[in-house]
Amino acid sequence: MKPKPIKKIVLAYSGGLDTSVILRWLQETYQAEIIAFCADLGQGEDLKAVKAKAQSLGVKKVYVEDLRETFVKDYVFPMLRGNAMYEGCYLLGTSIARPLIARRQAEIALKEGAEAVSHGATGKGNDQVRFELTYMALAPNLKIIAPWREWTMRSRRELIEYAERHEIPVTATKAKPYSTDPNLFHISYEGGILEDPWESPPDEIFQLTVSPEKAPDKPREVEIEYQGGNPIAVDGKKMSPATLLAHLNTLGGAHGIGRVDLVENRYVGMKSRGVYETPGGTILHVAHRGLESLTMDREVLHFRDSLIPRFADLIYNGYWFSPEREMIQTAIDQAQKDVNGTARVKLYKGSCTLAGRKSTQSLYRLDIATFEEDDVYNQKDAEGFIRLNALRLKIRAQRKKAPRR
Repeated sequence: MKPKPIKKIVLAYSGGLDTSVILRWLQETYQAEIIAFCADLGQGEDLKAVKAKAQSLGVKKVYVEDLRETFVKDYVFPMLRGNAMYEGCYLLGTSIARPLIARRQAEIALKEGAEAVSHGATGKGNDQVRFELTYMALAPNLKIIAPWREWTMRSRRELIEYAERHEIPVTATKAKPYSTDPNLFHISYEGGILEDPWESPPDEIFQLTVSPEKAPDKPREVEIEYQGGNPIAVDGKKMSPATLLAHLNTLGGAHGIGRVDLVENRYVGMKSRGVYETPGGTILHVAHRGLESLTMDREVLHFRDSLIPRFADLIYNGYWFSPEREMIQTAIDQAQKDVNGTARVKLYKGSCTLAGRKSTQSLYRLDIATFEEDDVYNQKDAEGFIRLNALRLKIRAQRKKAPRR
């Protein structure tokens, strides 16, 4: 069957080096109409300027959509309800943004009657997987164009040279080629000097947080109210999801909260170094776990915790729209029904620690847990409990001592 000619392509466009070069390359290579889509996920950029830049490169139709509330409410918060953390420290800020961008991009492609979608992810990274798994899950008939896997350019330095030749304005330079990926949840940094795992990240790259050494000498305590596992208020003030996260980013950033330097295992098989800032997300992670310790049944908590590595892997690897992620999410959300109350955290020079927690649905019973005299717990009951649990250990010890025949 003859392939369908490509007349329209929807490009996930950020206005940065990669996608600006890709836009021009698609025009030259496919001679098709390019529709640019830019999602506002709170990256703090002048999106009017991004739109104008795309138009200056010959794009007639540019979608710029404010998806901040959707991003936090429908993607970040469900992830935080499950305490997802990849390899012990990465809160998945880049990973969780890709499914939303790709989903909306695919919807626009179907609406516009486009035959293809395109993205700026390299052939070495995880983002190509995240974008394309989403396209295939939601719009399997769209053709996918991944320029980094098609063109002859092999480095960002070559892209910078291409941009210079074609008079495409970009902020990256040959002397400072590391890339950043900001959204309302975090900022990631990679490339350049960061490719040497021994080199410390230069302090000037950080945008959301002050250096912990330069943070205030006085700690700051913050109270976060939760309902059904979701944060709904900070210090008694109700806020929308995006507003709440932005507010905590400001508070956490001022105290140097949320910096992570990780050599991670990419899904495509290699190790890669990433540096991340996630101030608000770090605060919410600590506060949420603190409140859960008060309100969740022990076995439910432990079972949910057993799901976290798999849940985090699915998000990191791009399987947000998979049936297994949805199944785990259902179990997680069922466990969050009683996670209601308030957690208090202390912010101080890069650390975020739990300072207190309270809930009307607390399972903590002072009359049972107290070391003082009580009338509700018979300590003698513990003896039989211990003996029953030790029975197999005693049998094993006796077997070792028994003479062999």
